[in-house]
Amino acid sequence: VMSVETSDVTWTALFGRAGAVLAESGGLLSHAAVVARERGIPCVVSADGCTRLPDGAEVEVDGYTGLVRVLA
Repeated sequence: VMSVETSDVTWTALFGRAGAVLAESGGLLSHAAVVARERGIPCVVSADGCTRLPDGAEVEVDGYTGLVRVLA
């Protein structure tokens, strides 16, 4: 999972390595949401506190419902 405060074009290359994207700010037309849709990976924007997830945490991300659940 790639977890960012916000994203812009400089982050685009990293989306290819991400299984999902979490962004603390943004909306349906934000850079993170658009690039994630283009890549076919789940994305949740306006996910408060997502950058405070512990390194290596397993996270379930449902881009349709906006659900973010820490598994381990």
